Amino acid sequence: MKKISTFLSFIAISGLVNAQQVMNPETLIQLGKVSALGLTKDGKSVVYNVKKYSVADGKAANKQYIIPVAGGTATETADAAALVSSDRISKDGKYSISSNEVKVKNIYGKDFYPELTKSEVMIYDNLNYRHWDTWEDGAFGHVFLNTLTGSKVTDSLDLMPGEPHDCPQQPSGGDEDFVWSHDGKQILYVTKKKYGKDYAISTNTDIYAYNIDTKKTTNLTEGMMGYDTKPAYASTGTLAFLSMKTDGYESDKNDIIVVNGTTKINLTKDWDGTVDEFRWSNDGKKIYFTAAFDGTVQLYVVDYAPAGKTAPVVKQVSKGDFDIHGIVGQSGNTMVVLRTDMNHAAELYTLDLSTGAMKQLSHVNDAAYSGITMGKIERRYVTATDGEKMLVWVAYPPNFDATKKYPTLLYCQGGPQSPLTQFYSFRWNFQLMAANGYIVVAPNRRGMPGHGVKWNEEISRDYGGQNMKDYLISIDELSKEPYVDKNRLGCVGASYGGYSVYFLAGIHQNRFKSFIAHDGIFDWKSMYGTTEEIFFVNQDLGGPYWDENNAAAQKSYNQFSPINFVKKWNTPILIIQGGKDYRVPIEQGLEAFQAAQLLGLKSKLLYFPTENHWILREQDALVWQREFYKWLKETL
Repeated sequence: MKKISTFLSFIAISGLVNAQQVMNPETLIQLGKVSALGLTKDGKSVVYNVKKYSVADGKAANKQYIIPVAGGTATETADAAALVSSDRISKDGKYSISSNEVKVKNIYGKDFYPELTKSEVMIYDNLNYRHWDTWEDGAFGHVFLNTLTGSKVTDSLDLMPGEPHDCPQQPSGGDEDFVWSHDGKQILYVTKKKYGKDYAISTNTDIYAYNIDTKKTTNLTEGMMGYDTKPAYASTGTLAFLSMKTDGYESDKNDIIVVNGTTKINLTKDWDGTVDEFRWSNDGKKIYFTAAFDGTVQLYVVDYAPAGKTAPVVKQVSKGDFDIHGIVGQSGNTMVVLRTDMNHAAELYTLDLSTGAMKQLSHVNDAAYSGITMGKIERRYVTATDGEKMLVWVAYPPNFDATKKYPTLLYCQGGPQSPLTQFYSFRWNFQLMAANGYIVVAPNRRGMPGHGVKWNEEISRDYGGQNMKDYLISIDELSKEPYVDKNRLGCVGASYGGYSVYFLAGIHQNRFKSFIAHDGIFDWKSMYGTTEEIFFVNQDLGGPYWDENNAAAQKSYNQFSPINFVKKWNTPILIIQGGKDYRVPIEQGLEAFQAAQLLGLKSKLLYFPTENHWILREQDALVWQREFYKWLKETL
């Protein structure tokens, strides 16, 4: 019999004794969303943005604030940009850098036939005809070197003339993809110099350096075959960047590489984890970085020493059941970070780099939370079917009473190689689920970072294997608790979590009474034929479905495709699909809904025509939340 051990400490703090309310969708969506703009030029204060949405008028407002790093009262500022040093302007003030769309390829009918001005046809002769939520229109983001006279741009030079390549990288790159060198003599930029099919099957981005004096461009990562990203210089002029080793593997171990002359030093090669983001220390002797660890995201530090000296040693700086998901900047011996947990949205915190002690700096949502009774979040460990210890987060309803029985939800994380940590989601919000009376069971199943590289990699080409057993043993073990109503179990998830819902619906052996799948994969063959980043399905499935001699691929399509088990579906299911989701395209949700309907199952389709893989519009998010809990109320 599998055993489950309970951590002695609980991480979520109960709400005030006299609080009368619990979280609801309207309160959730109106919380302030905090993002950092950076430290002020003197390093003594933090400038940050707060976005708030009002259900009453349907509008969102952004306000900027400044607060001393030492603590104190935040004040609104109308001059945020001037308070923070611009990393877009050269050291001597003569130039700036920007990214602008440039038409490179003919795509539209009117591009080929100018007299047909009303034609909207799009003509393609290669892959990557659409990406994430956008159809390829022949324009690409190029890096420009702008000559400044005062603050006015008087001339601009395209550093990527005629190239069908993007910088920033699509769909999620930003200013970190093109930066100034320490001395202001070079511009470094990240791009994948591949086009069409070659682009769709590769993750081989490189970092290029354009020399302003010689007007020559050099590939700094030639021969490094995976993702090379986020170049950043130390105050001493030393360059570091993030790098993955394997072409086509988007979730490969992410390491910190430092360039020492002609030598590249991997600072995290022997550390059993994968790096999220990093920042040089102010003195240029250390690198601070964040990474998933045991269901959380923590701050780490590694010393940098030139080649031939002491081997780099990684040390954990912060400890606790929370996520540090943004390194804002260093002020003396203090690091300013953004921090969340499953019951609290992001706020600014200071972190003592010597002791790891943390102090909340911003208090944007304190007033909202003060009127809400929160449930506790519990850390548990389950022994998986192969004997491995697995972390399971469990969220309990506010005012939980162990003498009662509660409906319980198995939460399936996306990715599949995304960590399940102390995140705060405005969609998959555990506090809101608990507030509606549900216990939430969230396993750190196989494939998630934070438990070693081997654990992270074990899900590739085994989608319907051990990680599905991890899901089932987690809900089975929690169901032994007297307060879990075994007759009212649900299963929910999005993306790979949506795939997990579809797959479990065919193998759950009557465990669950309700399913909810958002943008999940239903049919791997049609997924392979319509998704845009082919490198992902090649890596995780093993290759194309027509390769009959490829045993790994054939196992994925024949044993791990939910469509092959749909005849065993016997449970109500809510299916949610974004119309502009080109990662997991629309036919996946429509096929699943059509199957459920023709099988005679209670089922519903939520179709969001203008949403992509996420739900980004506030009122769409409210509909999502209301329909989510309406469905659970009807079926559990």
